[in-house]
Amino acid sequence: MFNRLFFIPLETTDSFFIFGPRGTGKTSWLKEHLQDQDHIYIDLLEPSTHHALQAYPERLSEYIPAHYTGRIVIDEIQKVPSLLDEVHRLIEAKKYRFVLTGSSARKLKRHGANLLAGRAIRYTMHPLVIQELGEQFELSKALKLGLLPAVYNYQDPAGYLSTYIDVYMREEIIQEGLVRDIAAFTRFLEVASFLQGQVINASAVARETGIDRQAVKNYFSILYDLLIAHTLPVFSKRAKRKLVATEKFYFFDAGVYQYLRPKGFLDTLDELQGVGLETLFYQSALALIAYQKRNTKVFYWKTEHGVEVDFVLYGEKQLIAVEIKHNRTIHQKMLTGLKHFKEDYPMAKCFVLYLGNHSLYLSDITVLPFTEGLKRLMEWVC
Repeated sequence: MFNRLFFIPLETTDSFFIFGPRGTGKTSWLKEHLQDQDHIYIDLLEPSTHHALQAYPERLSEYIPAHYTGRIVIDEIQKVPSLLDEVHRLIEAKKYRFVLTGSSARKLKRHGANLLAGRAIRYTMHPLVIQELGEQFELSKALKLGLLPAVYNYQDPAGYLSTYIDVYMREEIIQEGLVRDIAAFTRFLEVASFLQGQVINASAVARETGIDRQAVKNYFSILYDLLIAHTLPVFSKRAKRKLVATEKFYFFDAGVYQYLRPKGFLDTLDELQGVGLETLFYQSALALIAYQKRNTKVFYWKTEHGVEVDFVLYGEKQLIAVEIKHNRTIHQKMLTGLKHFKEDYPMAKCFVLYLGNHSLYLSDITVLPFTEGLKRLMEWVC
């Protein structure tokens, strides 16, 4: 069991939503932290429970003893969106305290579900971060298999990832009625994996896959709503140069990306692992921002002439620019993007993360081993 940074105050009278992709550890965390507390666990992945409450959501109260004061956990609430009206009623009428977990907000939004109008505080769980793994963290393993907890618990982590992609990202999406053509969606996932860390061009994806452009845009939207992909916007605060405007695309976990990405003779290790390093950095930044409840936002910066910085962390107290390099040595040409960014934002702290073993100090730019940079992220997102 990992010492997760994720935390919700279960002792309060509040109710909570916990969203996060499948496999990030929502249920395990709740079971661990509620094991010594009075609670009821309702699993909507269990077929008979799902069918009963889908047919008669008003029967939810039958699962709860009279005058109950413990926690009521409903796992995968998006499976029965209509339950939220009943949850709302029971919070108001009985003062019950719910914890509702979900791996998708899409079905809830699509059905116009009652999201409890602020009566449940929303939290998000992410894959593991280096601060949670401690000495178990190995960069080579994280690049290949990612940071989902099961990768560190299963004897066959590669088999787990393969099953995760086949069952969750394909079959369940079909079962939920999110897409009708599994072959088209599978082609889309494959092409989308080549976009990892790249700008999004729906028209190009449509041509590559032979899928209608509007369907492609809908497929991207599905990935975002299922929390298995993120966009990275352009940093344009007080811009002094003309910048690009298109967002970049990232799957939420480096291991999921690696297993989706077809690999062939012409694919170089540098190409695959370079974007893998970016993915590890981005997913870790998003997790730490969520867990520390910061208002920090993550961007990239790119001028119309192609001068680029991989990541910009913009918070209330500091501005951090970070370049990720899949190299063991650093030379001056690699610092071009950061130097230009520093000209426009002289207050920024600039870093390069690389695969070397030593910290270096090149003018106003600090060069750190990649793993050291992941450890420093905790300070950078403040």
